[in-house]
Amino acid sequence: MAAPGPYRVAAIDCGTNSLRLLIADIDPVRRELADVQRRMEIVRLGEGVDATGRLAPGALARTFAMLEEYARAISESGATAVRLVATSATRDASNAAEFAAGVRRILGVDPEVVSGAEEARLSFSGATAELGRAGRPGEPGRDGQPGERGEPGERGERHERGERGEPGEPVPPFLVVDIGGGSTEFVLGDPDDATRDPSAISVNIGCVRLTERHLHDDPPSPEQVAAATRDIDAALATVAGSIPAASARTLVGLAGSVTTLTAVALNLTAYDPARVHHARIGAARVHEVTAGLLGMDHEQRAAIAVIHPGRVDVIGAGALILDRIMDRFGFAEMVASEHDILDGIAWSIVTRPAGRSARR
Repeated sequence: MAAPGPYRVAAIDCGTNSLRLLIADIDPVRRELADVQRRMEIVRLGEGVDATGRLAPGALARTFAMLEEYARAISESGATAVRLVATSATRDASNAAEFAAGVRRILGVDPEVVSGAEEARLSFSGATAELGRAGRPGEPGRDGQPGERGEPGERGERHERGERGEPGEPVPPFLVVDIGGGSTEFVLGDPDDATRDPSAISVNIGCVRLTERHLHDDPPSPEQVAAATRDIDAALATVAGSIPAASARTLVGLAGSVTTLTAVALNLTAYDPARVHHARIGAARVHEVTAGLLGMDHEQRAAIAVIHPGRVDVIGAGALILDRIMDRFGFAEMVASEHDILDGIAWSIVTRPAGRSARR
């Protein structure tokens, strides 16, 4: 699509654990995105794929049923273009063609199974659009006020405030971390630096993958947690060897594991996206919440109102990934973002070269 717009578009993020839809009006000239409809369902498309290498029939059926609902919503909204991006579950599956055929039948467009690096770039674009404008020292956030804070605590204090920015001032370079079900994407960059592309890497640690691989008991045993931790730490060593993650001044966390942990850390009694978005949670609080979640059984986690039923069994692993990232790279706090790859997909529809936008 070409400027000026605005355009009504539909973006779908089909991940290992969740399926999400964003219908939005985008003005590429004013750089504004306004939600028309935003929704999320847990479909577990990647259930068992780590062990079998295939998308299970039940997982495909759940995903296609929800895509039928999304197709109706898109049609009723009048959206003129749609893009579906499929992430790690379909990258790993031997029967990806079956998934692609179902998407084509329901939505009329091909799913795009993007690389881990492209997935990371889309996440970075979606997460930093606001921070890139309002994240400079001395400038207010989107509300004119700093975001809500969890307790910063003592862990990770080797990055002093003068180096990382004062509280309430998300300062680039940003390390954007998108913790998914099967993989975690890391992108390091400055959205306002047009001279340098972000550095990105995707590693195969995710909340579903680690739960299925290691956290078998309820609650998981210390040995199981230690095994998951070793997998995470090995992946983070790969990250450190690929991009200078520790040079980032602000850690931005994305996706359901991060936003759910943030809601728990803030002691919310009901999930509130406005309070989660751009909230800052200290490393000690992340560690405390992670330990608590890993020590609970299913019933105890399910009793926490802000944990979606579909995340009850995998939130412990997702929290552990975030906790190890903060420890490994020395971040004193994390900024949570409700805007992520889904927003990046929507933006990409209007910014891609003409002729590449998926149209209905």
